Amino acid sequence: MNVIFSSSDLVKALPDNYFSAMDDKVNLYKSKGIDVINLAAGNPDQPTPAHIISTLNEAVDQPINQGYPPFHGKKSTLEAVAAFYKREYQVELDPDREIAIFNGSAIGVMGIPQALLNPGDWLLTTDPAYPQYYSAAALARAHIHTIPLDEKYGFLPDYTTVPEEIAEQVKLLMINYPNNPTGAVATADFLIKTLNYAARYQFPVMNDFAYGALGFDGHKPISLLQIPGGKEYGVETYTASKTYNMAGWRFGFAVGNSSIIGALKHYHTHAYSTVFGAVQDAGAVALLGTQEPVRELAALYERRRDILIAALRGIGWDVAAPQGSFFAWFKVPEGYTSASFADFLLDEAHVAVAPGEGFGRAGASHVRFSLVNSEERLLEAVQRIAATGIFQV
Repeated sequence: MNVIFSSSDLVKALPDNYFSAMDDKVNLYKSKGIDVINLAAGNPDQPTPAHIISTLNEAVDQPINQGYPPFHGKKSTLEAVAAFYKREYQVELDPDREIAIFNGSAIGVMGIPQALLNPGDWLLTTDPAYPQYYSAAALARAHIHTIPLDEKYGFLPDYTTVPEEIAEQVKLLMINYPNNPTGAVATADFLIKTLNYAARYQFPVMNDFAYGALGFDGHKPISLLQIPGGKEYGVETYTASKTYNMAGWRFGFAVGNSSIIGALKHYHTHAYSTVFGAVQDAGAVALLGTQEPVRELAALYERRRDILIAALRGIGWDVAAPQGSFFAWFKVPEGYTSASFADFLLDEAHVAVAPGEGFGRAGASHVRFSLVNSEERLLEAVQRIAATGIFQV
């Protein structure tokens, strides 16, 4: 019989993985042979573009990729990131000082707080927010203050609501636009306000730009670094997972303020390992090659959004359309919480959605739908929801 050892206080303080718990619920139904339409997950359903795959296949055979790659990334990869930001956002980056390469942007999300915060420091973010931001604060032993997001303000935080005594102690602001879970997109005016706020209190800003390629209605999402003062106070994390359907490849990077990037790279050499050279080569080709698959992908998600919104409104659910990402954030019917409504949909319609409370207290009246399902499955999900009779036209 195994001896049971106690985990550290730090590990005990971490919440259960929110997405793992959702998967467990869905898998329980599937184990009974029940067809569940999973609109809770955020795993892209389209294949990686063929030219990226062929690059990987060729790169695997290269002897240079069969040993350890450079600690801070291959020169060709760093230069590809710089060229990508120059082309897409007109931002000049120093490949050696202003770019960090790692295995998926989650490492940047978790690593930047570790690299910048001391125990007892304050991390400022939004509510709702991607759950890993709360975990990042816990791992850094930092306090966290959240700013509730309101639909009437476009799900953009109002910094004037932060108490002065908190603002003076903030050591890092984490934002995420295009936003998970709300689908909101940042305006230039909001990003200017964000950088002015950072300059006033002298703290850095991290923008999680994972959905940077996914803006709708003809609007391309804005990079924080495009705004004057962006590189002075900001750092941005990016991932190939959503833009190029490379979720399983684990290729991400951070760009921006050289002191933040330097601290992250130093932390990364101790806490993590390098990125497989062949994946770096494929990532570079994704960044430098044709961007037509990216445009087609954004158009696909927009088409799915339009179909889903129209169908839900058609059954009597008054829902708002997201501006970007591949998520939609819907207010639950009267008398339900996010958790009880998600349970209702799973039990009665066999449709899985993410309860908003998993993203923070302010999400308790919403559920998150994902667009990473075919149009046919989205329409079938709506038909199943309609069949429960919960909405009346």
